[in-house]
Amino acid sequence: MGACWLTLPLAAFLFVCFALPLAWMFSLAVREAEVPRALPRTLVALQGWSAAQAVPPPVFAALAQDIVEARAAGTLADAARRLNYATNGVRSSLMRAAREVGSSPPGTAFDAAFFAAADPTLASPAFFAAVQQAAGPVSAFYLLAALDLERDLHGSIGPAPAEERIYLQVLLRTLGISAAVTALCLLLGFPVAVLLTQVQGRAAEWLMALVMLPFWTSLLVRTAAWVVLLQREGLINSLLARLGLVAEPLALIYNRTGVLVAMTHVLLPFMILPVYAVLKDIPPNYLRAAASLGAPPRAAFWRVYLPLAAPGVAGGALMVFILALGYYITPALVGGGGDQMLSYFIAKYTAETGNWGLAAALGLVLLTATYVLYALAQRLSGGRALRLG
Repeated sequence: MGACWLTLPLAAFLFVCFALPLAWMFSLAVREAEVPRALPRTLVALQGWSAAQAVPPPVFAALAQDIVEARAAGTLADAARRLNYATNGVRSSLMRAAREVGSSPPGTAFDAAFFAAADPTLASPAFFAAVQQAAGPVSAFYLLAALDLERDLHGSIGPAPAEERIYLQVLLRTLGISAAVTALCLLLGFPVAVLLTQVQGRAAEWLMALVMLPFWTSLLVRTAAWVVLLQREGLINSLLARLGLVAEPLALIYNRTGVLVAMTHVLLPFMILPVYAVLKDIPPNYLRAAASLGAPPRAAFWRVYLPLAAPGVAGGALMVFILALGYYITPALVGGGGDQMLSYFIAKYTAETGNWGLAAALGLVLLTATYVLYALAQRLSGGRALRLG
């Protein structure tokens, strides 16, 4: 119990600074607060209405009163932005209609014709169906968008238009890049980990220092260095041209090649260290015993050494893969438009467009995919992935 009490400050810090912000962020993926706050009378007037019916006249009068009051209270812009995600172009139309309603003389009839004159979309069933679907307090609008799905006017779920179906493709691209980086790190890192178990003295110290060197350099600096090395007039293309190996500079940057090279360099230590930690505890007499029993070196490696190294390989691969899933800076600097990963869109919707709901939904999709893959690795490794994690 005393040891548990010692962990309370850390647990409190993680709860306040990590768990609560994460829960709040993910709640934005399902919360609907903008439209209910700005258009309460309109939602009341829409109760019992379906998109197959004509829009009742009282709805337009309620909408006119709501948008004037919401504009004065400063809540209309948020509601208009939320409705614009469902009905493209309605944001500016709704703000303009609010100004026209506010400047109209007393006795003006705020009916379908009035709003149709401002924008026909504001008098359409599609607009009011979007208002109704955003009534809250929760909805699956952002989660469906993150999965390339949408609700139609009647509430049925189906595929989004072809030009809007990009997120599942980006998710598959993210998983593919992460898997490729993991495979490259394993291919390059396993021999280094084996070498670390064989050398001794100062050679081992220098080799370990080289492995740890990336941790002592800023991620941004390392990525910028690869930009210098891989560009058309960079060091690598210049060397290849001087050696006569290429006639034209190779396209090594702003494409998938640059992303894989830079991410592999950054994440390679996360593969080497877990593998080395397991390999150094494998008794060398196991391989000698296999050889004494007649096993050739290749058979001894595959049937004795590699199974003993499997926990380190599983732990390193899991660590590299999960870290690669959330990478943003490296693909953004050295990748092209078709190489951006899901984290790029999360950052874009958070910092540039202000679409926090879709950013939270994409983050939730990425987190879910990560946990599903983690559970799969845990099952395939017989529980070793959790212990190594």
